Amino acid sequence: MDEKTQDKVEAAVLEILRGSDMESLTEYKVRTTAADRLGIDLDLPLHKRFVRRLVEDYLKSLAEEEDRKQKGSSRKEAKKKQQRQEEEEEQEDDAEKEGEEEEEEGEKGGEGKEFDDNGDLIICRLSKSRRVTLQEFKGMTLVSIREYYLKDGKEMPTSKGISMTVEQWETFSKSVPAIEDAIKTLGETD
Repeated sequence: MDEKTQDKVEAAVLEILRGSDMESLTEYKVRTTAADRLGIDLDLPLHKRFVRRLVEDYLKSLAEEEDRKQKGSSRKEAKKKQQRQEEEEEQEDDAEKEGEEEEEEGEKGGEGKEFDDNGDLIICRLSKSRRVTLQEFKGMTLVSIREYYLKDGKEMPTSKGISMTVEQWETFSKSVPAIEDAIKTLGETD
């Protein structure tokens, strides 16, 4: 087959391949369709090999193009994922800063403090039913470490616990390092 004929066959084959459903198309259908269009006999072994090579090259180019698209989309997805992570980190940083600002405001202006059903200031929760509160009772400020229970949807104090005046609390808090040392010593002897 001369070069001019090869060019015509190649153009016809590529046009057929581009305009066809690749799922149902066969090399035989491509060859016979091209032969009909061009009025050339493409059943000779040399012509069959030529058409087969054109079809294989076309299929390889499709596969390579698909790979490039997937790699490109993978890169795009990776870039989008990285951007999302950076945005999430920024949001976490912003939330952290807001939390720190709220803590500072709470320390300064009293906002963000938690009070129980009796109006006592909750300093910390030790567990679900235990907490440390600061309360006023008969004109005295008391620090209470106490258990609570639910009654009619309200948290009520039990008799299990202790209330200390500010002076008692100060004495206790000064003793905390000695208590911690004793705990460590006990832990070492076990």
